[in-house]
Amino acid sequence: MSFTETIDLDLTEVAEIRTDSVTGFRSLFSKKSFEANEGVIGFMARATYEKPNYLTVQINDDVHIELFPECLECINHSCNPNCFFDTTLMELVTVRPIAAGEEFSFFYPSAEWDMDRPFKCHCGSKDCIGKIQGAKHLSAEALKKYRFTGFIQQKLASR
Repeated sequence: MSFTETIDLDLTEVAEIRTDSVTGFRSLFSKKSFEANEGVIGFMARATYEKPNYLTVQINDDVHIELFPECLECINHSCNPNCFFDTTLMELVTVRPIAAGEEFSFFYPSAEWDMDRPFKCHCGSKDCIGKIQGAKHLSAEALKKYRFTGFIQQKLASR
């Protein structure tokens, strides 16, 4: 059985995309409540690339994937994330409880070593780290606050 046959890719019961009428930016919002450390949905690679782009999640030094289902690319960054892309299990999981109607967010450096498009964060969190560039650029203090993919953990351990 292939991976595509073993995961549920229907997000209609758990999430919806909302588009900001002013900016045109898309976000993914929860349609139900989740407990901490709960699986939301499995995912797979829609496409793979050797170099990062703004839509990818890093799997190893030379593999960056675009997510499928595609709506997962609407999960925006936050320095106070509520979910995490577990690239070992290939599952979106919660890192804290999520209420119905809450926007899904993840910490971009948790799954990217050196980002293609660094940016100044405006998440509004009291713990905002400012410039988002990838795990490679995080302070020792910031590293203690977040969950990282297996690949990023390996990179951090070897630096």
